Amino acid sequence: MRESPILFSAPMVRAILDGRKTVTRRIVKPQPDFVVPQADSSKLPVVGKCTPDDEKHGRLAKSLWCPYGHVGDRLWVRETHMRVPHPAEFGFTKEMLPHTWDACCEVAGTFLYRADPCSDLVADGRQWTPSIHMPRAASRITLEVTGVRVERLQAITHEQAVAEGVHRIDIGSGYRPRYSAAQTTWQEVVEGTADAYEDARLAFRDLWQSINGPGSWDANPWVWAVEFKRIEQERKVA
Repeated sequence: MRESPILFSAPMVRAILDGRKTVTRRIVKPQPDFVVPQADSSKLPVVGKCTPDDEKHGRLAKSLWCPYGHVGDRLWVRETHMRVPHPAEFGFTKEMLPHTWDACCEVAGTFLYRADPCSDLVADGRQWTPSIHMPRAASRITLEVTGVRVERLQAITHEQAVAEGVHRIDIGSGYRPRYSAAQTTWQEVVEGTADAYEDARLAFRDLWQSINGPGSWDANPWVWAVEFKRIEQERKVA
């Protein structure tokens, strides 16, 4: 079993914690020249690049392997966070903080996470640490890979788009739900200040472009579709 880090934005972390996100798509780098499915569906497809020399002599270059592992491997989530400091780090003593010292010491060394509700209020103006700099000890989410595929981005189905964590808006009895890239309300959709669709794929398109930039959906790249389940774990203290 291999364990590797993977970055998620705060909204996607929230979706994982809520149980709405069970798959992630990541661009295959570099983009392959060929994708050959395996006869055994439990095995990764062969994904590779051809060099000019390979093409000239009719050979295939070395295959590319999924950087996110395969079924059974684990991914630990990196997210925007903040370590709670000990009051002594600021020069405070128990005599200076007689009423709050014990409480401050109890939470010292734990971590705050940007994805959590009211996180900015709790942070009280202190600077967040970017997800790329999160150490393993600070990670609170571990995922087990349950499936890996290679496919074109636009091959995503409605069901898979829902599993990507787009937001569902329930309008009422007798109406089909709508889906949006970001959390919103039906009133905002009616007022024209937010977009929502019956087809979850369109909401995922908006989500993808918000992360990867304009035109990234139309480029329709090959992507790794990595399915996962969350493994419960205890929160760690630094």
